[in-house]
Amino acid sequence: MAFFESLLTLLAVAVIVLQPSRRLVIPYPTMLAVAGVLVAALPWAPAISIDPQLALALFISPALFDAAYDLPPRTLRQNWLPLISLAAIAVILTTLAVAWLGVAFAGLPVAAAIALGAIVAPPDAAAATAMLSRFSLPRRAFAVLKGESLLNDAVALLIFSAAVSTASGIVPLVELAPRLALAVPGGLLLGFLLGKLYLLLATRLAGTLGGSLFEFVATFGTWVIAERLHLSAVLAIVVYAMVIARYMPERQTARNRIHSYSVWEATIFMLNVLAFLLMGMQARATIMQLYQHDLAFASLFAASVFLVVVGVRMLWVLFYNRVLHCLAKAGIVSERSPSMAMTILAGWCGMRGVVTLATAIALPASFPSRDLIVFSALAVVLGTLILQGLTLGPLIHLLKFKSDDSLRDEIAATRLALLDTALDELDKSEQTDEVRTLREIYRGERKLTSSGIHPREASEFDKLRRKTIRAKRVKLAELRRSGAIDDDVFHALERELDWAELAAATPDQFEIIEG
Repeated sequence: MAFFESLLTLLAVAVIVLQPSRRLVIPYPTMLAVAGVLVAALPWAPAISIDPQLALALFISPALFDAAYDLPPRTLRQNWLPLISLAAIAVILTTLAVAWLGVAFAGLPVAAAIALGAIVAPPDAAAATAMLSRFSLPRRAFAVLKGESLLNDAVALLIFSAAVSTASGIVPLVELAPRLALAVPGGLLLGFLLGKLYLLLATRLAGTLGGSLFEFVATFGTWVIAERLHLSAVLAIVVYAMVIARYMPERQTARNRIHSYSVWEATIFMLNVLAFLLMGMQARATIMQLYQHDLAFASLFAASVFLVVVGVRMLWVLFYNRVLHCLAKAGIVSERSPSMAMTILAGWCGMRGVVTLATAIALPASFPSRDLIVFSALAVVLGTLILQGLTLGPLIHLLKFKSDDSLRDEIAATRLALLDTALDELDKSEQTDEVRTLREIYRGERKLTSSGIHPREASEFDKLRRKTIRAKRVKLAELRRSGAIDDDVFHALERELDWAELAAATPDQFEIIEG
């Protein structure tokens, strides 16, 4: 019961601290990180620990699933060069630079230093994209940052797993390469097979509560099965999510899809909240351990790690920009180098988040220099989220990006194509009064769409629908309060009004805001 009470307390704290993030235009992970530390500083704060393997499965697998689900392979192919630059090379360079610092400055064992480098290397795009989505920036920037978030997690977690296995003596160094040679393709194949199996079973469970539970069982189960088979759980989850994202939406009804997306968004957000706050809880015990040794040295080392992490990413993206510019100018590659403003922005979007927290928590209790590594990881997360998170908005204003309306234009063009298809279908139908009325509605929507306006934003018909639905809700509530109808009738009609309201709602009503 004490754990449950502590959990509720942490979630309540998150609800409170998230409110300013929306009004002050601050990335919500920044507020969560600060809240975790503040809660941990309280003398009556609970001591909460979590099993290392559970931390990886609980926090990493849904984060990877969410990132992979939203990233089609086509995007990877179109942006392969910047993705390799940011997701592979930048992560490896950061890992090596931090590992060198750990060995040279703190005397860490090589494997432990590499583990620290892998922990702090992968940026979390969630914090950056949450801020970038409020500005009209180039679409490719979003695609690259989201793709980077997925691939850098995969690269860093593979390095992390190998380093932890070596440092802990679980796998001898001579056996590591053969194991990885099997784990990587095995994880890819397992993810593909489990994704296909999910498609087969999920369609039979669609529309049931068991189907909702099966989504969680299958996702977390994929991670657990891969771990049990000593395959790459990271790659298994990535492929599993991509298979589902490619084929499942076509087999779902609208109701099931809306329900599934809302459940997953809430679940992943809650797990992110817990990861940040649990890290804060562990920070106090870590600091107390370091205080008995040398907290001043640990603080200096953590600050050095933070500077290395920020500096390596910024230097690498600037170097990549200049090299690509020279290669494109010489005609060696066709890829155009991004603008210097976009390069600076990409370099500054290096905030660390849930993956860094979860991997730090997942270190075994007996891991060499664990307290120093966890403390450094927390310092990097806090430093990047506070420094970069709070300055990202002003930096975007300072760089003065040109507005990119290509997404809006493409949506409008596609909407026109869909309306033309609907009108063609009506032309094939018997010309009744209902068909003629619906044709006029679609023609009106087409006229508005061709002018760049969303139909439901300007349509008098939809405005009247929303107005009458609000009147229906008031009347329905009055009938319930007066006892004229029972609650089962009220809830059945309430659901009907909910769907009708969604059908008439403007696009901004579909967006879920963190906090």
